[in-house]
Amino acid sequence: MSLPERAMVLAAGRGTRLMPVTRTCPKTLVEVAGRTLLSHQLDRLRDAGVKEAIVNVHHFADKVQAHLGERNGAPKIKISDERDCLLETGGALVRALPMLGDKPFFVMNSDVLWTQLAADPLVALSQKFETIERPAAVLLLARKTHAMGLNTRGDFDLDAEGRLRRRTGDEEVPYYYAGTQILDPALLDGEAERPFSANLIWDKALAKGALYGVVLDGFWLHVGDPEALGATNAYLAQGSG
Repeated sequence: MSLPERAMVLAAGRGTRLMPVTRTCPKTLVEVAGRTLLSHQLDRLRDAGVKEAIVNVHHFADKVQAHLGERNGAPKIKISDERDCLLETGGALVRALPMLGDKPFFVMNSDVLWTQLAADPLVALSQKFETIERPAAVLLLARKTHAMGLNTRGDFDLDAEGRLRRRTGDEEVPYYYAGTQILDPALLDGEAERPFSANLIWDKALAKGALYGVVLDGFWLHVGDPEALGATNAYLAQGSG
């Protein structure tokens, strides 16, 4: 199995739903269980053997860069600067593509966590990616029954081969997108650098039957608002992380 050597951590967002916490602090530097959300993600990548992480910056960019400058060891950090324009999740990938290269890479949101597991979800994503025809994307999914911090009708369902299907209308589906994926850069071909959602990339893959999912074997935490932040810290303080 070949694990991607590079990853992108999406850290540029304004974190408006986490106000007032994010009035003076970027969302990605909010602390959970004694570490910033950004540190949690970079440590996950380090533990999986990822060599290089590209981190995009916009909101409180100087604070994020200063925090990264204090970090030692793997992964090596590169900055994708979005001070001029917040590019959203899809546009951020297009801008960072020269640093990410032409091989598949991880993409991680900075506001999600999962409990410690026997099997690394990043390895599980890599294993699935190696079994499918490319270009494709593989998304990490969380069971709605094993999640905290989000209460919606869900995002996806998947078939026996792991191909994804989006929720439609008022339908309830069993899985949330868990904020981590492997993406083939070929799916970005033809995309101009502009603000747009990565959902457009997924739609392109869906249309070709090339969007897959792997279900997280554990508990997932979404740190999207102050209530979820408090609940996450309380959950992890019980030794559940």
